[in-house]
This record gives sequence, structure tokens and C-alpha cells, in this order.
Amino acid sequence: MTEEQLEKRKKTIYELICSDFYVPMKIKELAVFLDIPKEQRSELTEVLDALMLEGKIEVSQKGKYRKSKGKFLTGVFTAHAKGFGFVSVEGMEEDIFIGEDDVHGAMHKDVVQVLVKSSHGGRRQEGVVEKILTRGLTQLVGLYQENKNFGFVIPDNDRFSRDIFIPKEHNKGALNGHKVVVLLTDYGSQSKNPEGKIIEILGHISDPGTDVLSIVKGYDLPVEFPEKVMNQAERMPDHIIEGDLQGRMDLRDVQMVTIDGEDAKDLDDAVSLQTDGDKYILGVHIADVANYVQERSAMDKEALKRGTSVYLVDRVIPMLPRRLSNGICSLNAGEDRLALSCIMTIDKKGNVTDHIIAESVIHVDQRMTYTSVEKVLAGNKEETEKYKTLVPMFREMYELASILRQKRGKRGSIDFDFPETKVVLDAQGYPVEIKPYDRNRATRIIEDFMLIANETVAEDYFWQEMPFVYRTHDNPDPDKMRKLSAFINNFGYTIRLKDDEVHPKELQKLLAKLEGTPEEALISRLTLRSMKQAKYTPECTGHFGLAAKYYCHFTSPIRRYPDLQIHRIIKDNLRGRMNENRIEHYRNILTEVARQSSERERTAAEAERETVKLKKVEYMEGHLMEEFDGVISGVTAWGIYVELENTVEGLIRAASLQGDYFEYNESAYAMVGTRTGKSYKLGEKVKVRVAGADKASRTIDFELV
Repeated sequence: MTEEQLEKRKKTIYELICSDFYVPMKIKELAVFLDIPKEQRSELTEVLDALMLEGKIEVSQKGKYRKSKGKFLTGVFTAHAKGFGFVSVEGMEEDIFIGEDDVHGAMHKDVVQVLVKSSHGGRRQEGVVEKILTRGLTQLVGLYQENKNFGFVIPDNDRFSRDIFIPKEHNKGALNGHKVVVLLTDYGSQSKNPEGKIIEILGHISDPGTDVLSIVKGYDLPVEFPEKVMNQAERMPDHIIEGDLQGRMDLRDVQMVTIDGEDAKDLDDAVSLQTDGDKYILGVHIADVANYVQERSAMDKEALKRGTSVYLVDRVIPMLPRRLSNGICSLNAGEDRLALSCIMTIDKKGNVTDHIIAESVIHVDQRMTYTSVEKVLAGNKEETEKYKTLVPMFREMYELASILRQKRGKRGSIDFDFPETKVVLDAQGYPVEIKPYDRNRATRIIEDFMLIANETVAEDYFWQEMPFVYRTHDNPDPDKMRKLSAFINNFGYTIRLKDDEVHPKELQKLLAKLEGTPEEALISRLTLRSMKQAKYTPECTGHFGLAAKYYCHFTSPIRRYPDLQIHRIIKDNLRGRMNENRIEHYRNILTEVARQSSERERTAAEAERETVKLKKVEYMEGHLMEEFDGVISGVTAWGIYVELENTVEGLIRAASLQGDYFEYNESAYAMVGTRTGKSYKLGEKVKVRVAGADKASRTIDFELV
């Protein structure tokens, strides 16, 4: 059934169900009433399911379909390892809590119909799962354990709390200790375990690389590219073709560099800087990926499906085949390359007084690393001599970046300086060092230049009223801000709330006051947790964290689909192809592109976090019973989380706290002794010993020294 046919049939059936003479019927009765032959009943089911997913109709306990009375809601179920869960409903701020007894067989990521039970004054709404509409997970990754005549798979994902029964004939030859991928064939019931068959053996749990591969498969990250895509990639040229140069701005004589990490291979941005009197002419030149990846081609569909490149500790899963991302689309030094350039004239106050966005051809003079540029700025003789023709440009770049950063700071842009983790692996993939990732002056230059280019492009297209994909970050939830405000009052800090809204400048001022204080880590973390997640949207609603009215992602089309999408729009516009049909086409597809991109970004971030977590556990296995200094980074009813200087986080279980019976005080973010009043608070410095590290559950246990 095509999309169009489905919409027509939905309309017809919904009108029937809403009509005055309609009496609630079961699916069989509906089929007879509508004269639908047996072989087409699956199509009727598809139509009814689609209407239920939209919340327009509901089904009674007896299986009869009727118009929704609004008491049923449809959403996605998120399971918790402890048996309960939450349902998120589109358009609702807060999720609905589902108690363990009300889950009724729903599993993680299922689309369910929920009956809202109650909302206890001020507490979150509670509900009951009435019907499972579609299953979210069809396959899982886990550890195989064999018995005499059958086997079981223990899922890696602790949100899936039941083991999966594997009949002997469906074990694909797996042995005890193998990590496997299971296709679910039966979801089980209250009394019966789910059943499945093994479709892939990833390797033994102790084999190098099996651990990360299990995460890759667990998040369903596509590793191999389909044959069609690889064939398209093979046909890509190694050098730019003369015909591609027509109508492009020729910038091959402009001095420019790429500045990236040592191991980067997909270089998608180059920068140039000249001065004109007291003005800076900043060029941000981005690989013209859209020239090679045609809309609706096999490669484009695969890129949208992936949404983003995924950077795991030991591998990169690219959005585009390497032949493009490391070849013709990578801005390699010494090669002519096609680009989209945003050239901005910026005054001494950091205002963009003029700009041009153009298709260009560029020639990068030098591939620089952050380390080299930092050495040049620090006055290192050897490095300064090596790059002497570029040194004046680097110094001016630092000058301009500082002006731009200061300007953003004035308007209230918030800069959370939490250290990212750098994991150093040996040849076998074993972690030999874990340290905070260094942000230096060179990384900041590139950050500042990319930010100003992203803002300039977003503002330009907003005022042209073109269909576009923006990067938006909503204002924090007023409730969370009130709680944060009440909590920081205990430390003598305040944030002003005007009509329940907070201006980013207030949070920025708060972070500035905290600098160097004992409570800095604690309050910074709480502030970050009080904020919403940034996402992609076709509407321009502003970016709270950057205090920017207009923002988009324009600078990384090799590794992010939204950037590639807006490059197409920009190119169509520059070439005068933005007619009504084209505008209508983009309006129709952008909501889905934004949704898919946001979803894939979240999945990638989770998978990246999990692989880092895994390597941290593996690293700490080699440091059992050693002592470390740390800071309390989280307090919960079940224990205290402590973060070490190398960014590793572990848990001190509440039961292991000595000298008193400790209870969790939610409003104070503290664990308090009932007899002595001794407390352990968020942000407090402590000394811990590594008591245990479990790779299977990816957890680290500490105890207080």
C-alpha cells in the first residue's frame, strides 16, 4: 500500500467510525461491513493501527474499535532495569510513569496505548499500558549460555530484563560465552520467556573487539554499506572535473589551512583570514559534499538512514563511504577541491558587517593540527620557523576568535567547560590511558569560526524565508529552573526568573561566579541537567545555550546529514532553482529529515558514551584496590556517584557507607546519616578505593577510604 493509498483509506475509515450510525465493531465485523476480502485484511489492520498511532481511535478490552475519547494516549515505552517504565507522548512535556504491575508485557521502545490513571497533586502522571501497538525491538545482542537441549541469551541491554529462550535448532552453533545477535520470534507472556533464534555470532566475550562490536550491533548501527552505495562510491572521481568549476568563485590563490586533530581523515572545513584596514575578512570553506551526493540516490538514502558518523573509541562508522569522506570530499592540502564558502567581513567589535555565501573552488596550503597551532601561538621556535609564512595569519586568527568569543559572552552565551574523555588504546584495543581531552587555543579558534559561520548562514536563510533546517535549543523548563534557583540559594547564589523564564545571561553569570569555588562542579552539573537537549527543526526558534536567535549546522556535511541537507537548499538558491515546486518539495521533507537527524544523533551519542564507559571499566579492572581522589558527581537513593580526575565515574553503594544509616535527601542532593547527621553532598571532594569493575554491566564500584 502506498503512502497516498494509506492516507485515503485512513480518511474513509475514520469518517465511518466518527459517523452517528457507527456501532463499535471488531476487526472481523469491520471487514464484513466494508466487504473486504480475507486476503486484504492485513491492509485493514495497517489502516486501523495507523489511526491508533495517531490517537484518533482506540480499541476496547473486547477488541472493538471506536473513536478515541481522549482518555487513551499513544506513545513510546522506555523500560527501566528495575521493571517499571515511562511513556513519552508527542507534544507532552512530561513522560507518564508506568508501575511494574501496569507494564502488561510492554518492552523497551514499543509503541503503546496508555490509559492515564491519575496525577497526584504536582507529581507526574501515572498510567497503565492497555495495548501494545507495534514492537520497538526485533533483535537484541547478548551472551549465549547453553543447556543440554536448548540455550538462553542474557541481553546486554538491562532495559530488557528477561532472558531469551533459544531452541537447540536455532542456536546457529553458538557456544557458551559467545556474544550473539538474536532475532525475536515470540515476545512471551507473564509466565513464558521471550523466544528467539540466533542470526549472528559476534565472537567470544573475551576476544578483542567483541565488546565494542556488541555495542555497535546493540544500537543497530549500520557498519557495512549496501552494494549499490559502494558501486556509486567507486564511480566517484579522484580529482575535480573541469565542468564542475563553471560559475564558481575561484579562491585557489587565497592562503588557507585546515586545523584538525592528529588522527582526523575527513577534513570538511578550511579557514582563511585576511585584513582590510581595521576589518577582518574571515573565510569558512566547507566541502561541497552535495556536489557528489545527489538527492534520492542510494548514497543519499543511506546517509539519511545513518544521520551522522559515529565516533567510537576504536573505530569510526562513517555516514558516507570512505572513498568520499577521506577522498574527493576531504579538503586535503595541495589538492583543488570544491567548497561552499561563507566569507564574512567582521569589525573590531565582532559584528559581521557583510557576508557572501558562494560555491567555490579552493586549494588548502597546509594541513595543520591543533597541537601545532597551539605551539605556534605559544611561541615555540621550531614550530614558528616551520610554518613562518602562516604565523601572522594564526596570530590574527587568535585575535579575531577572542573578539568573537567576547561578543558571544556579552550577549549571554553559556560555555560549559566539562572535560571530554580521551581513551588511548593499545594494538589489541585495551585501554592504556584515560585522560581529559585537552581544549586549547587552536580548538577554540575553530569552534569560534564555525559558530559564526553557522549563525551567519542561519540568519541569511531565515530572512530569505527559505525552507531550512535549524539547530534549535529550547528555553529550560520553568519548573526545573525554579528548583535550581531554590537549591543554589542555599549557597548564597541567585538567578533572576522573569515570568518564569530565565535569560541565558543569568546562567552565564552564575557559572562565572562559581569559578574556582568548591561547589563549582556541583552547580555547573545541575545547571546543565536543568537544560533541554538541542535538536534539529524546520522552524527557527533560537538557541538558548548560545544565546543566538539564528543557528544551524552548516560546517560538517561529511559527517552530519542536516548540514548536507542545507547545502542542497543553498546551492539550489544560488543557482536560481528555488521555484515554487522546489520550495514545496523541501517543505514536505524537512520535518522528517529533522526528526530522523535528531534521533540518529541521540543514538550515536548513546553508543559513543557506552563504548567509552566500557573502556573505562576495562581500564579500572587493572587498578583494583588502588586509591584515587574524586568529586561526588551524583547522589541517588541507591548510592553516591564519584568522578575521578581522569573522568572515570563509579558508584559507592548506600549499603557500603560506614558509621551510620544513610538516607537520600532529594532536595539537598545529599546522603545524610540519620543518627550523626553526617552528609555526603554533590560536589564534595572524597578519596575512594576501587572495589570492583564489571564489564558485563559496565559498572565500577568504589568505597570510601
